[in-house]
Amino acid sequence: MFGKVLVANRGEIALRLMRACRDLEVLSVAVYSDGEQSAPHVRYADEAYRLDSDAPIPYLDIDAILTVASQAGADAVHPGYGFLAENAGFASRCADAGMTFIGPGPEAISAMGDKIRARELARSANVPMVPGSDDAVEADSVAAIANEIGYPVALKAAAGGGGRGFRVAQDEGGLADALSGATGEAERYFGDSRVFIERYLESPRHVEIQILADHHGSVIALGERDCSVQRRHQKLIEEAPSPLLDDRMRSRMESAAIELARAVDYVSAGTVEFLVQGDEFFFLEMNTRIQVEHPVTELITGVDLVVEQIRIAAGERIHPSLGKWRHGHAIECRINAEDAAAGFQPVSGTIADCTIPTGPGVRLDGVIERGSAVSPQYDSLLGKLVVWGSDRDQAIRRMQRALHELRIYGIAATTSFHRAVMAHPVFQRGDYDTRFLEHYPDLLEVDAADEPAVSALSGNPESNESDLVPVEVNGRRFEVRVYRAAAPNKRPPKLSESRGAGTIAPDGSESIVSPIQGTVLSVAVEQGSTVRAGDVICVVEAMKMENEISAGRDGTVTQLQVKAGETIESGGLIAIIESGEPGADD
Repeated sequence: MFGKVLVANRGEIALRLMRACRDLEVLSVAVYSDGEQSAPHVRYADEAYRLDSDAPIPYLDIDAILTVASQAGADAVHPGYGFLAENAGFASRCADAGMTFIGPGPEAISAMGDKIRARELARSANVPMVPGSDDAVEADSVAAIANEIGYPVALKAAAGGGGRGFRVAQDEGGLADALSGATGEAERYFGDSRVFIERYLESPRHVEIQILADHHGSVIALGERDCSVQRRHQKLIEEAPSPLLDDRMRSRMESAAIELARAVDYVSAGTVEFLVQGDEFFFLEMNTRIQVEHPVTELITGVDLVVEQIRIAAGERIHPSLGKWRHGHAIECRINAEDAAAGFQPVSGTIADCTIPTGPGVRLDGVIERGSAVSPQYDSLLGKLVVWGSDRDQAIRRMQRALHELRIYGIAATTSFHRAVMAHPVFQRGDYDTRFLEHYPDLLEVDAADEPAVSALSGNPESNESDLVPVEVNGRRFEVRVYRAAAPNKRPPKLSESRGAGTIAPDGSESIVSPIQGTVLSVAVEQGSTVRAGDVICVVEAMKMENEISAGRDGTVTQLQVKAGETIESGGLIAIIESGEPGADD
């Protein structure tokens, strides 16, 4: 077993990995960027070092991370998920530096990271495939392939994942825009503009199989997770087992996942994702890392997947009985710093206070604590609320209890949305699909302003401006938190779906301001341009989401205050659009 593991990540996953290290009596090393000296993962680790990096995101600086690992004397590196988790070059660099990369080998990462290559391997392993292209598509060939496989079609980044570099064309008229959007986003996020095309399944379930594979030839499957409740192709709620699958379908999918893992000589924890429609399933992709939603599998199998991942990396064998026992039902809700009613618009700020749920069958993996800062630089995930029940009905009831107990003050969070989903009859019946939120848009009408999370009545953790009072009225006790009143908080413009990204539609005023803090990715107009209501003015990225800022009126851009690459604050002026055209008489 390793003596010391460097965790090349931050936030809730870093804490999760460090807890597994402590269970194994392995020392953990944290890394952090400027301003994170007191972050939860930094405080928890046995040792912590600041990353000496000028990179915009230090957690992507391989040289800085390996320098710390060497300085700390780490003999292994765990990447978690995100950042460098599926970077084959990082895995190779760790090996070159004499450290074990806790994950699969670089060859498997490369093979599965390239979605086109992954499709080839899946086909060779006789894994069912969605009809699509065998290679990257170009503008002059994409229409012929689309016509052959039939509309609607999906354009997907070859190096992509997480819903990025993904566009859908319902017909030939939307094909050019979908191709342009997918290639552009793929280039920005992955440095690889290649995209492939496949038939877009209208209402599938998204079901994935968890596997473990060791260096001694053992590959096992530990059941499935249903991840069909999504927004913009990113998961929100996961459960295990899937309410859809019967034993026969489960067995077939587990066998396909094992065969694919063997085809790529996979070693470590991994996930094979499928789309399920009717009694058919189709290969989607393989994630060569631990997944965000791994806790639901842990709760129904009793297997600590991170501990097993570390054991496998250290050369140990998978125990023959591992994963044979499966019992009950587990559900995970991703608690994000987002305003669901505004199209899951990411928010940043500081958690003024919080109440954490406890009790039988409840687990919270996260960094939700008083004073925690939520930065627009990183993902909006605050934590994962996970429950276990003896059956699905009990799991839903426990999740409802836990969501009722969870309170986050001072910043918007998705707890109201999750409560609405848990109470929805379609979810409770278990017959939802990936378009669940499109079919039931009322679930997005929960008003985050009614939550204590954004009752921005200014409880300031820095100066203790809030107080708990025990108040008794007519013999009945009420507990209330008293805040000093602040200026009312106007809800930002609403986000809606547009080519896979959020579109912010201003309210028709002359001044267009950004409702979010982020980075300007691109500017679509120039000063003096004539625009129509709904035309895109610029694209702002915040917490890994692209948001199109559109004109709210016809007119002329008389002022343009942003450039690509610049950071813009929430409320910052983007442009002024005046009615009429340049030179027109008043």
